[in-house]
Amino acid sequence: MSFELDKKQKVKEILKCGKDPAYFLKTYARISHPMHGLILFDTYDFQDELLQDFNDYRFNVILKARQLGISTITAGYIVWLMLFHRDKSILVMATKFATAGNLVKKVKGVMRNLPEWIKIASIDVDNRTSFELSNGSTIKAASTSGDAGRSEALSLLVLDEAAHIEGLEELWTGLYPTLSTGGRCIALSTPNGVGNWFHKTCTDAESGTNNFHLTTLPWDVHPDRDKEWYKKETKNMSKRQIAQELECNFNTSGETVIDPDDMEWLLSNVCEPKYRTGFDRNFWIWEEFDPTCNYLMSVDVSRGDGADFSTFHIIKLETLEIVGEYQGKPTPDMFAVMLNQVGREFGNAMMVVENNNIGYTVLDKLTEFAYPNVYYSIKSTHEYVEQHVAEHRTSAVAGFTTSMKTRPLIVAKLEEFIRNKLIKVYSSRTVNEFKTFIWRNGRPQAMKSYNDDLIMALAIACWVRDTAIQANARDLNYQKAFVDAIYTVKTTMNTQIKGQNGYKPNNATDIMSEAKSYWDEYKWIIK
Repeated sequence: MSFELDKKQKVKEILKCGKDPAYFLKTYARISHPMHGLILFDTYDFQDELLQDFNDYRFNVILKARQLGISTITAGYIVWLMLFHRDKSILVMATKFATAGNLVKKVKGVMRNLPEWIKIASIDVDNRTSFELSNGSTIKAASTSGDAGRSEALSLLVLDEAAHIEGLEELWTGLYPTLSTGGRCIALSTPNGVGNWFHKTCTDAESGTNNFHLTTLPWDVHPDRDKEWYKKETKNMSKRQIAQELECNFNTSGETVIDPDDMEWLLSNVCEPKYRTGFDRNFWIWEEFDPTCNYLMSVDVSRGDGADFSTFHIIKLETLEIVGEYQGKPTPDMFAVMLNQVGREFGNAMMVVENNNIGYTVLDKLTEFAYPNVYYSIKSTHEYVEQHVAEHRTSAVAGFTTSMKTRPLIVAKLEEFIRNKLIKVYSSRTVNEFKTFIWRNGRPQAMKSYNDDLIMALAIACWVRDTAIQANARDLNYQKAFVDAIYTVKTTMNTQIKGQNGYKPNNATDIMSEAKSYWDEYKWIIK
């Protein structure tokens, strides 16, 4: 359309633009193109639909791929809102002030490049990252480090790269009241793992449990992108980068401890338990006890503050499958009773209890119950020692000690087991914890407000299986080999899977007794 219009036509166009933001932007807005300079804003269909959503819904959350022009279309909508409406207050917020400031600059750029006659309001106050129009509409940028916007009524709040804003859960609590007078919100971002405010807002919007309208825009919504473009674009990108930058995939994005490919493998194994039992029905069982197999129970006892759970895994050592799992909040006494009963039901499984403060209480109860197969270790070295030996050593302590020293070791062992696909996890509860198990300040830990109790219990199990049990079985095999050299010995010890058997007291006692008898008879040989 030519801009050579008479006064009456201009008024008509202004009224038309005021009713339709898409028409306004397509007809009169110009944007800066990196190759072609200043060009008309020729919007795509998905951008037009987004503009309509901005008008139709108060709260919009946009899960997007990179380089789709979503920030630009949002800037265009802000221009329309400010220009054709009086006294609008807009706040753009991001983790970094520069990120929020860039969006404000885009708004200012679109505003300045409009035809003069359509600028029914002029810029009165102009700062680097804020400005005010003569009709009273204002916009400013802010970072999440300050208190901007919390004490004022907002017409529109824009959360740019919302998935990357730390502590947005708490910030949203303070910002939401600023929208109570009819204000709108646009939250846009690429994914950055799960568990954060952006992820929860998207998933809740998808299920209809919040008041946000969700729009998902992966890489292929752009009409100029095809498989060849994707192949070329992803050639030098990691799986995590592809998930984050292009595919709108929460599960394989972010800084999770577990690699995206391994996360997909974990998700593929999830299945419903065969039984949900226990006093609170939180004891999940995938496979009943097999008397021909050996079992390990790894236990994490809650701190007692109500914020975390007491958990345990039952691991079949022949196949390294988690055949049982518990997550709940019983009292220490109740938990000890449960552990004693379940452990005995699974063939006196080796019981590895994390010996934190309340963990000692549980271990004391297991001692009262005369549980026959409790894990012991040496205080200083964390070296495994058998229960019947530990009873006579003052340096031995019941349970496993998780410390600043051992935590990275057991997590590394767990990651190794998952990376090499050595352990089968069927539980959705455990896999969901992996989704929010991230690197924070160089340490592997749960995302804020999430738990990692099941993960830590599993990490302890992997460490014990690969150190204590393996070493114990190796020592027993050495002893057996020595005796075999002088006499043929028949045992029931199953060593088909190296390092996974021979740890139980009954097996160990039988073999040691037999070895001792031959030692007593033939010790003169090595005198």
